[in-house]
Amino acid sequence: MADALEQQARSLLSAEAVRARAGDMLEIGLNGGLTHFTIDLDRMDGVAEAVLAVTRKAYPTLEIPFHARWRHFVLDGIDRWARLADAASWPDRAARARAEFDLAIVSVLLDAGAGAAWRYRDAITGQGIGRSEGLAIASLDMFASGLFSGDPRAPFRVDANVLATLPLAALTSAFQVSDANPLLGLEGRTDLLQRLGKLVAGRPEVFGLHDSPRPGGLFDHIAAQAKGGAIAAPAILSAVLNQLGPIWPSRLELAGIPLGDCWRHPALQTDDATAGLVPLHKLSQWLSYSLIEPLQRAGFDVTDIDGLTGLAEYRNGGLFVDHGVLLLRDPDDADRAHAVDSLLVVEWRALTVALLDRLADLVRAKLGRTPESLPLASILEGGTWAAGRTIAFARRPDGSPPLKVISDGTVF
Repeated sequence: MADALEQQARSLLSAEAVRARAGDMLEIGLNGGLTHFTIDLDRMDGVAEAVLAVTRKAYPTLEIPFHARWRHFVLDGIDRWARLADAASWPDRAARARAEFDLAIVSVLLDAGAGAAWRYRDAITGQGIGRSEGLAIASLDMFASGLFSGDPRAPFRVDANVLATLPLAALTSAFQVSDANPLLGLEGRTDLLQRLGKLVAGRPEVFGLHDSPRPGGLFDHIAAQAKGGAIAAPAILSAVLNQLGPIWPSRLELAGIPLGDCWRHPALQTDDATAGLVPLHKLSQWLSYSLIEPLQRAGFDVTDIDGLTGLAEYRNGGLFVDHGVLLLRDPDDADRAHAVDSLLVVEWRALTVALLDRLADLVRAKLGRTPESLPLASILEGGTWAAGRTIAFARRPDGSPPLKVISDGTVF
């Protein structure tokens, strides 16, 4: 019985479960069964056109890279990380991949919504950069300066023991936080990195196969699972969820297994212990998308990229609310702040995932492309995230999302 329960819990730690349950939520919504939202699919064509408009502007040739953290390291057309990495001397491709896993993991964990007020002053250009891009450049500067390394001669690494004792003051200073430049959820981010350090240090059999324990050791763990040089993208997520899952603040557990970005909604019924549970795994999937390119550069063929799902975050979700696909039953909910575990937010995020799949089909049909030639990861990048931001700024001067979520810095 315990084994069956554990199996049911682990089944939620997958992209397949995210997609299936989000699809169920959409069906419930289309049948009028949700508490907070109704759905107008007739407006989806307008969303597809909006996504195509921003995609063509950003990528006129429609050669669209994946939605990944690496895009945020490009500033004024210069790829900051590529410039640093290409100038460094790596003993082999695996060494660079470990460093890129280190950077991606830490940078994504630090990327959970900055708030509208925060800016990072870039030392090279003097620009003040906000939101996700500012967090990215800040995290790259921390990494390049050796903030996370235990060896002053080797800055491009993240050592578990350094992370485990990383002081809040170090991140406060590195993010240039002050009363005049507040950053949301800084304590939550610091705690997350410390948890990551402790977890990695305690699992040398996963994270220390070819080096002292470091998050980048996950590269070797995933590489060992390759079959004929190929790794399926859902297997990357599975490794991220199963190996890094315990770092997330304790929310829901099943059979002693932390379920991470997984929430309750009574409308979602199954005939086992996972009834009412809605997995979303937003940050873990964002990280998994960001680990594809380091694996490819290391010589692996990453397959089934569309096995991952769209991301349940406020730009993608805001796209559907602002375009009128998702309609609040109570318009006053737009003015209230909602806890991340509220039914409204759980519905919004799950519906976002399911609608992104439908939207991807529409976009591909308009372009005459297939999932292989235009994966969901590229549609997100082209794409849905940018279109969500565009309409947010068109509707609200500060570009804030249409719904207010009380986040602790570890969900969005």
